[in-house]
Amino acid sequence: MAVWIQAQQLQGDALHQMQSLYGQHFPIEVRHYLSQWIEGQLWDAIDLENPQEEFKAKRLLDSLIQELQNKAEHQVGEDGFLLKIKLGHYASQLKSTYDRCPLELVRCIKHILYTEQRLVREATNSSSPVGGMMDSMSQKYQQINQAFEELRLLTQDTENDLRKLQHNQEYFIIQYQESLRIQAQLTSLSALPPADRQLREPALLNKRATVEAWLTREANTLQKYRLDLAEKHQKTLQVLRKQQTIILDDELIQWKRRQQLAGNGGPPEGGLDILQSWCEKLAETIWQNRQQIRRAEHLRQQLPIPGPIEELLNELGSTITDIISALVTSTFIIEKQPPQVLKTQTKFAATVRLLVGGKLNVHMNPPQVKATIISEQQAKALLKNESTRNDSSGEILNNNCVMEFHQTTGTLSAHFRNMSLKRIKRSDRRGAESVTEEKFTILFESQFSVGGNELVFQVKTLSLPVVVIVHGSQDNNATATVLWDNAFAEPGRVPFLVPDKVLWPQLCDAINMKYKAEVQSNRGLSEENLVFLAQKAFSSSSNNPEDYRNMTMTWSQFNRESLPGRNFTFWQWFDGVMELTKKHLKPHWNDGAILGFVNKQQAQDMLMSKPNGTFLLRFSDSEIGGITIAWVAENPNKRMVWNLMPYTTKDFSIRSLADRISDLNHLLFLYPDRPKDEVFSKYYTPPLCKQPSVCTVWFGSTLCPVAGVTLCWTRTETSIWTTPWTWRASGAANSPDP
Repeated sequence: MAVWIQAQQLQGDALHQMQSLYGQHFPIEVRHYLSQWIEGQLWDAIDLENPQEEFKAKRLLDSLIQELQNKAEHQVGEDGFLLKIKLGHYASQLKSTYDRCPLELVRCIKHILYTEQRLVREATNSSSPVGGMMDSMSQKYQQINQAFEELRLLTQDTENDLRKLQHNQEYFIIQYQESLRIQAQLTSLSALPPADRQLREPALLNKRATVEAWLTREANTLQKYRLDLAEKHQKTLQVLRKQQTIILDDELIQWKRRQQLAGNGGPPEGGLDILQSWCEKLAETIWQNRQQIRRAEHLRQQLPIPGPIEELLNELGSTITDIISALVTSTFIIEKQPPQVLKTQTKFAATVRLLVGGKLNVHMNPPQVKATIISEQQAKALLKNESTRNDSSGEILNNNCVMEFHQTTGTLSAHFRNMSLKRIKRSDRRGAESVTEEKFTILFESQFSVGGNELVFQVKTLSLPVVVIVHGSQDNNATATVLWDNAFAEPGRVPFLVPDKVLWPQLCDAINMKYKAEVQSNRGLSEENLVFLAQKAFSSSSNNPEDYRNMTMTWSQFNRESLPGRNFTFWQWFDGVMELTKKHLKPHWNDGAILGFVNKQQAQDMLMSKPNGTFLLRFSDSEIGGITIAWVAENPNKRMVWNLMPYTTKDFSIRSLADRISDLNHLLFLYPDRPKDEVFSKYYTPPLCKQPSVCTVWFGSTLCPVAGVTLCWTRTETSIWTTPWTWRASGAANSPDP
């Protein structure tokens, strides 16, 4: 039977868990109307850890959207009309959400299918899997769920033993009271006449001896029961510790790492629902065992029997408290990080969440969370449990928030919506370190009680590093600091240490991820692009990618030292390319119309073998955030490659790249041989709407064959579409590289 058909028959909590799997990230209506198609795809054939599998995920995403659109088209009637609109909206929504990160769609659907299968299995009490979702992720989830089942059985077993112990102890106390009654009767015989005493005393003595013998045996039995129960609790706590380590030190840390990489443009870190369900199961199991241990201690105090049990129970109580303390403090997390480049006097938001808040009823007395900004040194001292004298490194407005419990989702969280950094206190900088290299962090802290004030916890969590700026001009360098930290930080580091140098391929992964995210494109940096960047970074002329595999790049080379002959760093140049592409060139980059990462000599070599009028688009080497057009044309003396002065954001805010190319009639073919109108015409502004165009060309005082006029060193500003193109350009064909 199809999983979806069975899932719809779930009841109670299982149904609620199933419903919580869906939301804006994946609407339940999509699951319903495409259930057969979804369950028929080989989702487990895609390795989520392998970026090379992205194209498979993209095909599945495209197929899913096509199926939705087909389903929408076949809807008829009044109800069908509304459904058609809704399904069409979902198709657009899913494309917008996952087009940049199709692997996240696969991760999402895998999680949904696996959880549905688990819920169906649990509901039908069947151990046989419903489907074939035994990929590595589902196997890991299955192992975690199997461990929870083992813990459930262990806890049920100790509960049964505890009840048996309590029953036996109650009966022991009754018999003990009986022995005291017999002893009282024997004592009272002294008041009787000798004849009566001799008549009744032997029977009482015999009865007392029998009861005392039974009490001695039963005391040993009770002691054995207590020791056996303590040993079982020890085993349960070992399994609990192991399970908690897997969930907190593996799964939660991986989620936090994904969250950090998402700050560099990596895939979304994914929801916390499954992690919360695991943490809540841990909390429930820990609390049940803690109550059992306390009941066992109560029984021991009620009937003290000499032996090692007192020490064992004290040790168990201490251990279970440590376990629950680790769970509570580790599950106080930042669900939505504050911006990592933080400008003073600017509103920002963040969300903190306690994954076990609902299960431990923390919301019954809603705790308040406070946010403060602290320096790197203060963060180090905090993690060493050294006193920071409640110092902060600045003042945050609206920095207190009460945690709220959301009944529908079962989440306990605090949403800081209107924080603002009023001022910042900077520390003394080291060496060449600039203000945009100084790292701070937002400290979130709270206090709450568990079990009716039985346990009180002080909890703290640190945000990802933030760089504080006071002006937008600092954003570029601050982003470099954040990118380097997010990409190369290691789990468990001392705040906020990162390596000073990394292998070039590692840096390539980081800047490629950032580039795709900023430009919002699936077209990342090719191997040829990365070779070009390596040549720029290392002042090398080698075209062999292997020559750069083992080379390292230091932070100083990345964004402290200027490139040779330039007044900007490698990162500043690269960031300028990203900004220009993101704002003005995205469709052309996605179409493959922009080669971009080509130097002047390479452009000349590529164009000289092509027909006149062939051109290409490359990013300027000499100007941050500039793109130039290089084209080949006849000169009276020889064929030459000409280069326009670079266009920048300022130019494109006046007139688009496509319109500028349209205006230049001497540009005929986009390299290698595509007619320019075939590539760019869909982006042309209709003639009646066209605006004045800016054209700036760098030529010498020479005769330009494409225009038939002498070009001088004056700089042209505008040329109107409705008038013939007039060349008033400046520069020389062999002038410094634009």
